[in-house]
Amino acid sequence: MRFSRIQKTEMIFKFLHVVLLASLKYFVTLPYALLIGLEYHQAMIAVLIGGIGGFLFFYYLSRRFNKLLDLMKPGLKKMMPFWLKSQIKNILFKLRGQNYNRVFSKKSRMIARIKSTYGYWGIIIATPFILSIPLGAFLTSRYYAHKRHTVTFMILSIVSWTAFFSGIALIFPKVFF
Repeated sequence: MRFSRIQKTEMIFKFLHVVLLASLKYFVTLPYALLIGLEYHQAMIAVLIGGIGGFLFFYYLSRRFNKLLDLMKPGLKKMMPFWLKSQIKNILFKLRGQNYNRVFSKKSRMIARIKSTYGYWGIIIATPFILSIPLGAFLTSRYYAHKRHTVTFMILSIVSWTAFFSGIALIFPKVFF
């Protein structure tokens, strides 16, 4: 089948669009790629490239960010004048009051529940499906960067979810096609 130059350019832009979307929100990308007109194999490749590439990008970016933050924290505390530290403490004490309880959002509760209940494997499994790729990459780099095969297991999780979604798409083709 021969494509014109405009059709090839359009397919390239669709492919890149799906790659970028998969690097951010993985769960919705395969059905979206099929809806916008990518062929099944193109959609699979774009979703895999986007998911794995997005995870690697955000994982190593957040590792650098976490290291920079950890390095800067003591220095910022030392550089801050005493009067400013005491003013900030007074303001926070007045705002919080004696019976200060932290307010958690639904998302932060979900993250805390996943981390405490399921831990490492919960984050690895839930990242492509429930959490977003950037959030899962940040959590794994923040809390589990010391684990030996974190990146490998996350890539396997992304590939496994792609296989699962593609299996669903093949079993129920009327839903996606």
